[in-house]
Amino acid sequence: MEHTAQAESEARPAHAPEAATESSVTTGGKATAGAIREGGYAAGLRNRQVQMIAFGGAIGTGLFLGAGERLNVAGPSLVIIFAITGLFAFFITRAMGELVMHRPSSGSFVSYSREFLGEKAAYTTGWVYFLHWICSGIAEITAVAMYLQYWAAFRDIPQWTLALVALLVVLGANLISVRWFGEFEFWFSIIKVAAILAFLAIGCWLLASRHPVDGHSTGPQLITDNGGMLPNGLLPAIVLIQGVVFAYAAIEMVGIASGETENPRKVIPRAINSVSWRIVLFYVGSVLLLVLLLPWSAYKAGESPFVTLLGKLGVPGISGIMNFVILTAALSSCNSGLYSTGRVLRSMGLAGSAPGFTTKMSKKGVPYGGVLLTATCYIAGIILNYIVPERAFSIVINFSAITMIGTWVMIMVCQMVLRRKSLRGELERPSFRLPGAPYTSWLTIVFLVAVVVLMVVGGGDSAMSVYCSPLIVVGLVIGWFLTRKRVAEHAAAASASDSASASVPAQGSGSASDSASASVPAQGSGSASDSAS
Repeated sequence: MEHTAQAESEARPAHAPEAATESSVTTGGKATAGAIREGGYAAGLRNRQVQMIAFGGAIGTGLFLGAGERLNVAGPSLVIIFAITGLFAFFITRAMGELVMHRPSSGSFVSYSREFLGEKAAYTTGWVYFLHWICSGIAEITAVAMYLQYWAAFRDIPQWTLALVALLVVLGANLISVRWFGEFEFWFSIIKVAAILAFLAIGCWLLASRHPVDGHSTGPQLITDNGGMLPNGLLPAIVLIQGVVFAYAAIEMVGIASGETENPRKVIPRAINSVSWRIVLFYVGSVLLLVLLLPWSAYKAGESPFVTLLGKLGVPGISGIMNFVILTAALSSCNSGLYSTGRVLRSMGLAGSAPGFTTKMSKKGVPYGGVLLTATCYIAGIILNYIVPERAFSIVINFSAITMIGTWVMIMVCQMVLRRKSLRGELERPSFRLPGAPYTSWLTIVFLVAVVVLMVVGGGDSAMSVYCSPLIVVGLVIGWFLTRKRVAEHAAAASASDSASASVPAQGSGSASDSASASVPAQGSGSASDSAS
């Protein structure tokens, strides 16, 4: 049974009006009066901010920095790799969108895992996602410090100090209000999008005018004359898929943002549908231009391919400009990590599977308990920067990749269960759906499992992260046995709340809260308490 609505209602801050419960997000009806939903969250994200959050989830350092090394390994076939992985990223976002349209929730896939798979699944999904953002956040905080040291003014400042300052900046934005988070993310995304659009405009002009670059004539012959699409063979290109997938990390962010979005049922589908053409334009289009303007062998690891190309044209200050863009991409990732884990941890805390302080909310509707827990873990990354600054990035980035894949698999499984329940007549399936389901659902899961296999085949740190994943499983099992009693107690309390709420209609009280409470048991009663036992 889905307990979160009742538990979160009890935890509502004092300023939240009684009528503004989770009715609209549970029943599929229109929002009730007031902007408060899900026990204290404010609908503070506007349409433009959500659109840019969707942008930010599809654009990051994987394109701005990582594409250089990948071009050097796979050559022009990277265009195809980005297109294939982008297709599956689109499937994942559409599956997420279907779940959101069923019931917008800041608990997102943790809440959906609880509803469709039980509390054990919610516990596993939540902590795996938390671990993903801890590893990713540590990596990005490390990257921020490295990028800042590009400029002479920061070179004498220790890397750990720069990382700490960066953390305090994004932490402050998250703790003030969701609107501040959205505004930071909006401008971070604007910078990234503007940089890519500028490059696309310059690249198209160079190609159309046949302007030579570094003594080379631009055009398709740069591919055909340098080994074709697979200059290093098929195997390196296939193995590289596991690295490219990480470029799409955070595409699920739009689902978490739905619980604090104005008019989510209108805004979220637009944001998700736009992901497909953005992937084609930004990833596939950018990489295609790169290989049509310079030989693929001109690009190298450790340097942005955009810096490589524009540097050949003599564009003044291009290295500094791109370094600034990459810096904003890394800050955007840290910002998103604090935001999403704060909401996910609160959903888990209300169910008893996370520490109680993670349920704490500020008067502005910010789950500061979970945000501060994540920030504390990020500090561990700063300590890592102090101890081994040259290896801090590589140590955590691969663990982030394996946990990200686990989260995506759970999203697909939840979508499949939602579809199955709708076929049995247990609930109404949203009109906004994953195209081609269930075939695309299974195909996406098979693809994600194949990515894990490729991580092993690729060797190095990627393989090590897969080999160490049983340690994560052991930790989750131990944690579950330590928390399952508390989870069962929360489930029993939620059931009691359900019973009390069921008698309210006969007393003639407001319908909004009633419909929310009454609709929950119909979605599969008892699953959380069953799982807890």
